[in-house]
Amino acid sequence: MLEVVGSEPEAELICSLLRSEGIPCIQQKTNYAAGVGDGMSVIGGPREVVVHAERLAEAREILERQLPI
Repeated sequence: MLEVVGSEPEAELICSLLRSEGIPCIQQKTNYAAGVGDGMSVIGGPREVVVHAERLAEAREILERQLPI
């Protein structure tokens, strides 16, 4: 896992940036929100951005360079 962010749009923004640099990634729901909306569709909530382990360091460098905190 590379990063946990607060929303799906934020996760997609990060994935878009990584993909533009040639790094495949996915974003998915986290376990942090387990049980939220039981039985109902929930759009929001934390998402995690996942990249292959061998590209993790490179992905972190790109995020630090492009999205300084």
